Amino acid sequence: MLSRKNIGMVIRFAKKHGLAIIADEVYQDNIYGEGLEFVSFAKVLHDLGEKDVTLFSLHSVSKGFMGECGHRGGYLEIRNMSDDVYAEVIKLLSIGLCANVDGQLVTYLMVDPPKPGDESYELYAKERGAILGDLKEKAEILGRGLNEIEGMKTDIPEGAMYAFVKFELPHPKGVDPETMTPEERHRYEAARDAKYCLRLLEGTGICVVPGSGFGQQPGTLHFRTTFLPPKEDILALVEKMKKFHVAYVAKLQEA
Repeated sequence: MLSRKNIGMVIRFAKKHGLAIIADEVYQDNIYGEGLEFVSFAKVLHDLGEKDVTLFSLHSVSKGFMGECGHRGGYLEIRNMSDDVYAEVIKLLSIGLCANVDGQLVTYLMVDPPKPGDESYELYAKERGAILGDLKEKAEILGRGLNEIEGMKTDIPEGAMYAFVKFELPHPKGVDPETMTPEERHRYEAARDAKYCLRLLEGTGICVVPGSGFGQQPGTLHFRTTFLPPKEDILALVEKMKKFHVAYVAKLQEA
C-alpha cells in the first residue's frame, strides 16, 4: 500500500526527471489492513494541482476481488498528455478490437457498482465482504505460517493477493560473496533464489516466483507467493515448505 505521502514523492520525482507515471491500480479494492484506504495517483496528482506530469492509470476486471479472469475488460485513463501524443495513442487503440460485450458490461459494473438503495446492493455487499474477508483470513494464515519457519520472514499482506517472502540460505563452503565484483554478486544471488524456487517446485509442486525478478536489495533472497488457494491447501503448503526449507538448508551446510 502506497500512502498519500509516498505517491506525492513519486510524482515530484517524475516531474524533476521528466518522467511519465504508469499507475497499475488493479488491486485497489483488495485492502485488508485496518485503517488502510486506497488513494489513487490521479487523486494526489489533482490535489497537488500538478499539470506537468503525464499519468497513465490502469484498472482491470480480471484482478481485485471480482477476479473475472479471462474477460477483456478494463480501462486506461490518461492525464496531462500533449495533444499530439494523445492523438497517436488513440490511433494505436483504434486499430485493435474492442473488448467484447461481456467485458464492457463487467467493466461498467466495476467502476459503478451497486449502491445503497439499489435492488442488488445487499447481495453485492454480502458477496464482496465474504470474498475480501476470506482473502484477509488466508493472508494471515499464510503470513503467520511462513514466519514460523526458521530463516523466513514476511509482512502479513495488507492488500492485493501476494506475499513477498524473505529467506536466508547459507553460502556453500569456499564461497565468499564479499570477494565478488558487483556483477558477479548479482549473478550469484540471482542464481541462488532461482535455483531454490526451481528445487521447491520439483520437490513439492509448489510454484513461487524468484525475488531477483523484482529488483530486490542486493545480498538478499526473496520469493513471491499467493494466498488464493483454499485455507486447507495453504496450511498444507506451509508444512511442505517448512520441510523443504529445512532439508535444503541442511544440504547446503553439508556441501
